[in-house]
This record gives sequence, structure tokens and C-alpha cells, in this order.
Amino acid sequence: MKVWVKLLSGSILGITIGFLLPAESQGVISVLSWLEKLALGIGRYAVVPVLVFSLTIAVYELRMDERFWPMVLKNILLIIAASAFVIFAGVVTTVVFSPDRIPIESVELTEITTIDPAANILEVFPSNMFSILGGNGIYLFPVCAFAFFLGMSLNYDRNYSKPVISLVDSLSRIFYHVASFFSEIFGFIIIVLSSYWAVRFNGILEAKVYKDLVVTLGIFSVVLCFGILPLFLYFLKPRVNPWLVLYGFLGPALTAFFSGDINLTIPVLQRHSKENFGIRRRSSSLSIALFATFCRCGSAMTAAAGFIVIIKSYSYMGIGSVELFKIGLYAFVISFILARHPGDGAYIALAALCLSYGGGEYRAGYLILKPLAFYLIAIGAFIDIMLCAFGSYFLARTNGFIEEKHLVRFI
Repeated sequence: MKVWVKLLSGSILGITIGFLLPAESQGVISVLSWLEKLALGIGRYAVVPVLVFSLTIAVYELRMDERFWPMVLKNILLIIAASAFVIFAGVVTTVVFSPDRIPIESVELTEITTIDPAANILEVFPSNMFSILGGNGIYLFPVCAFAFFLGMSLNYDRNYSKPVISLVDSLSRIFYHVASFFSEIFGFIIIVLSSYWAVRFNGILEAKVYKDLVVTLGIFSVVLCFGILPLFLYFLKPRVNPWLVLYGFLGPALTAFFSGDINLTIPVLQRHSKENFGIRRRSSSLSIALFATFCRCGSAMTAAAGFIVIIKSYSYMGIGSVELFKIGLYAFVISFILARHPGDGAYIALAALCLSYGGGEYRAGYLILKPLAFYLIAIGAFIDIMLCAFGSYFLARTNGFIEEKHLVRFI
């Protein structure tokens, strides 16, 4: 059975179970919450070794081809363009569809959830380089930096580095197969994730106050990922069937949506990129690492949409075009500094917007959408991974790092 069919079947089964469970039962919520933590741990289990060894070899091979910096530049330019388009398109969509206000209840700001870029930068360069590999696997940017420096150093002297290159290459392939095993059993793991998602979504449906925002974000994400992004592939030469590409990335899309976690989805995306499209490791590893770290515009977009609804909920006055542009610009900047938050990026971005925009007037605003946080996170992660998937495919194809495979060989 194909991997995406396993994931889809598990998702449908999980959603069915979730809607049958009582959403108001704290016992059910506690059990599902614990199972979700277990499922996320299993899904993230192999991400660090897979990423560090595959990215190390990718950096080394691209440097040998003298194509490393051009590929980095192309990835960065595509990330900036995609981020600007998605965020401002999301802001415009939110204004046009204009979700209804959400009744504001008195909330007390007991804890502050925000982003600390200065502390995140310090974590990239700890006192002991090897301590990076012993981390919890949440913040992957230091791992990427470690792989970058190691890969750059492998070109120093082939007489000394050749044994290390062979070792790293072997470890990359071994851990790829370890991660492949977990992607095979993820059809069972996703039952837990989709069940917990459905229980919370059922509670949101009963509340009704979030209906307009849920529908708006849902429609936008479907149109963007299943319509606009595939159409961009029509610009490729030679021509490619964009719907075939979309079909090949259904597995990572389902994984990202129900897990809401970028790190967990990385091994699944790497496997689909290689086995469905024959994207070479040197291209996919670099693109996935850069997109997963810096292209979090889907999470930032959902935060911007939620923030616009929060402002409307505080006041009946309209939001001017200048204010909307500022909100989009804030979200654009925030999208590049969410690497420390792979599983709650959208809610963290929303909190950052509330705390930094408007001189503190909306400091507690993000608590209004706390019951909807799981949905914002799911939509944000789904868009982030689809951009990563289409971006890595686009760059691999335009730079000759791809080997065409027939549909029947798709996993």
C-alpha cells in the first residue's frame, strides 16, 4: 500500500474516532494529549541524524560542483518571494472575506508567549559544538549550522577527509532508511494525531464563534496549495504536469496538517522527494533545511489573519490600508525567526504580533484565539510544508538535480 494511502486511511479513521469521542471530557483530552506527545516523539526520532548527515554531504557535493553558493542564493530569493506573496495574499483575503468579530471575554495575561531572537542566535553557537547533536531536536537551526561547517571543511584536503566523507555518506544513507521505517508506520501514528485534532475541532464547531475565521483560512489554504502553487509549475521548461507533483506530495501534506509540526514532517518530505521525483540529495537536503528554517510564512500568515480578527473584535472601527500593510510587514519579518518553534509557530507568531504591535493595546489579544491555536498551527504547518515541497522541486528541476520517475513507482 502506498504511503499516502496509509496516511489518508489513518487520518480518516482518526477523525472518525475523534468526532465520536466526547469533546468536553477532560479524561479523553488528557489521554489524547499524552498520546500526541508520544506520537510526536516517535515522528521526530530520526530527524536530527537524517538532517545533519544528509546536509553535510549536500554541502560537500555542491561545493565540489562549485554550485553551493548559487543554490543558496536561489533558495533565499525564492523564500523571500514566496513569503511576501503568501502573507500579503492572506492579509488581503482576510480583509475581503472579513470574518465576524469574536466576543471578547475578560482575560488576564498571566504568562507571556513570544519570540526571543537574541537567545535563539546564542543557541546556534554553544560553548561545545558537539552539544548541538545532544539537544532535544526541537531547534534545528544549530544542527543545520553544524552540518554547514562540517560540509564546508570536508573540502579541505581529500587525503585526510576521504574516510570521513565515506563515513558521513554511509551514515546519511543508513539514517535515511531508519527514517523511512518510521514513515511507513506513520499511518498508525497519524490515527492518534488526527483523533486529537478532531476532538478539538469538534469543540470549536460547537462554540461557533470561530466559524468565519476557520472557513476563511481553510479555503485560502486549499486554493493556495492545491491551485496556485501547482499553477506556478507551468512556468517550468520542459513542461511538467503540476497535478502529478501535487499528488506526489500528498503524504507530507497530510502529515504536516494533522501533526502541525515541521520537524516531524521533514523525514517524510525527504523520502517523498527522493522516491517520487528522484530529487538528488544535494539539492533536496539544502532546500528542505533552508525552507524549514526560514520559510514559515504560512504560520505567519495565519497569525496575521487571526490578528486582524482580534483588532476587529476590540473595535468596530475599520482597519486602514496602511495599518494592514504594517501588519503584513510585521508578519513577514516574524516568518524568518520562527525556527525555534516547529510545532507551535502560528500561535507564537500571533502572540508576537499582539505583544509588539499597537503599543501594547492588544497584549492579551492572542488569548482570545487560544482555543483555536491547534487549527492555526495546522493550517500554518500545512502551507509551510507545501511551500517547502514545491520550492525544493522547482529548484531541483531548474538546476538539473532530478531524475524523472514514473507514476507507478511513487510510494
